[in-house]
Amino acid sequence: MTLSKTLPASVMRRGLFKLAVSVGVLCGAGLSWAGMTLPGPVVDSAWLAANLDKVQVFEVRANVKSFTGAPEFETDAKSGKKTLVEVGGHIPGSRLMDTKPLRVDRKIGELTVKYMIPEGPAFEKVMQAMGVDADKPIVLVPLGLDMTDLDDALRAYWQLKVYGEDNMAVLDGGMANWLLEGRAHSSEAATARQGSWKVKADRSAQYMADSQAVADAVAAKSGSVVDGRDLRSFHGLAKRDYVHAAGHIPGAKVLPPELLNRPVAGGAVKLQSTATYRALVAALGIDADKPAIAYCNSGHLASGPWFVMSELLGMRNARLYDGSMHQWTLEKRPVEGAIPLQ
Repeated sequence: MTLSKTLPASVMRRGLFKLAVSVGVLCGAGLSWAGMTLPGPVVDSAWLAANLDKVQVFEVRANVKSFTGAPEFETDAKSGKKTLVEVGGHIPGSRLMDTKPLRVDRKIGELTVKYMIPEGPAFEKVMQAMGVDADKPIVLVPLGLDMTDLDDALRAYWQLKVYGEDNMAVLDGGMANWLLEGRAHSSEAATARQGSWKVKADRSAQYMADSQAVADAVAAKSGSVVDGRDLRSFHGLAKRDYVHAAGHIPGAKVLPPELLNRPVAGGAVKLQSTATYRALVAALGIDADKPAIAYCNSGHLASGPWFVMSELLGMRNARLYDGSMHQWTLEKRPVEGAIPLQ
């Protein structure tokens, strides 16, 4: 027996129409995020709050305990103004992206270089273990209390970019600004799940520089080598224990972390405007029309200058020297500019 023999034609037509509408709604719901393009490499909290159901949100943390912690505020006795002193918790529905598995030791020649980007297959496994899915926009959320926090997220952004991801953004102001705006937060642990994210391409040549590329750029003066460390490190007044000589790469310009962010009332920091970055880069003598290579001590702070140059200013030939001063000095390459300590 067929439906046409048991139901009037008008009823059948109405039923099929409702079925078609239902299928269309369901398909449309899937496409609402699968085909979604983010508004740019940076999103604000208002945009994210309105689009939480269309993106996957990852809190990029070096301190993983803060994901399930509680925020801490100090209140000024006179003004009553609150200042956030410790970020705790996360945006409801977000997942944790621990920074530690994102960086590994790699053998380069006879040397072991620390804090490097994993090779593609290993990075893919790390992303999947953290629950990152394929073909859904990614929003990376830093802690947001200082530039080092922002660089955690910008470093993760760069690594994803190297391996073919483009549909992603960073939350301006991070979790700190989200909390200061009084938005909802949670301290619940995220349930472990396997993601489906895949390496789409290996764009190391486009976004990553090695020691020889840096040496060639220095010798040819073909572009800018940009130091993303603080001024004390740039001038050799301080250095990390895994950097084996003080000073900076010969001819480097310095774009220190403190110039890359602006403070927000209450304790958070945000990125500067694109116009400010453009003027800043020009004032520092970085030619936006020529190639640029960002470096720091280990490839962490360099993420800030790289992100500004590549993603915000559109400098298509901007790369990051992953080994940075750690590898450069391991290889006993020349440094300059160290101020003698008296």
